[in-house]
Amino acid sequence: MKLVTFNINGIKARLPRLLEYLAEEQPEIVCLQELKTSDETFPAADIEAAGYGALWHGQKSWNGVAVLARGQQPIERQRGLAGEPEDEHSRYLEADIDGLVVASIYLPNGNPRPGPKFDYKLRWFDRLAARGRELLAEEVPVVLAGDYNVIPNDDDTYSVRAMAEDALMQPESRAAYRRLLAQGWIDALRTRAPGGGVWTFWDYQAGAWQRDAGFRIDHMLLSPQAADRLVDAGVDKAYRAREKASDHAPTWVRLR
Repeated sequence: MKLVTFNINGIKARLPRLLEYLAEEQPEIVCLQELKTSDETFPAADIEAAGYGALWHGQKSWNGVAVLARGQQPIERQRGLAGEPEDEHSRYLEADIDGLVVASIYLPNGNPRPGPKFDYKLRWFDRLAARGRELLAEEVPVVLAGDYNVIPNDDDTYSVRAMAEDALMQPESRAAYRRLLAQGWIDALRTRAPGGGVWTFWDYQAGAWQRDAGFRIDHMLLSPQAADRLVDAGVDKAYRAREKASDHAPTWVRLR
């Protein structure tokens, strides 16, 4: 079973690339982030024609997350996170698929920092951690898949110096990520590349893709029950090279 997280960076603009990916790789489950479209304009018919059922939590022009399942309809468990009722950002969607719990996550970027956007990022991380504890207590296979907007380690970026002031690499961001892992979650890609050097994002600016100047911010965290079924994890890097591609590459795990 191949499960993918993919920040699509605008599903309407990248729909041809997404449909290509679904046809060529045929993953069983895909978590999308940064849809940048409202619920009403989500391309459900195109995705259904590709053989996938879908849940989505859209937002016009910004954010937005979705969960796709090949040959079946995901069952919604939760949209949004508790703890901040006034938060209207579409950043969290949780589904049940064949006994597996999957969440599509788009964590706030947090720039510029310091400031309210960075404070919001850290509060959102705390809310995710609260949900994480609840999910672990269920003792079922869970995958928290998404764009966490955190570079966890120095070897997860092409240049520590270039990213030193960015919200993605601040001590507070990293500490929040480590606190989440400390609950008992396993960073799947890290288990396969413990020495780092694997990127999931390359900026459109300054020839970042051509220079391989990327970093790792898309993560798939597994509950112990899901980690017991882990076969492999990786990044479908070649899709970043295609015409009008997202600035993220699909990141995946295979579970038994």
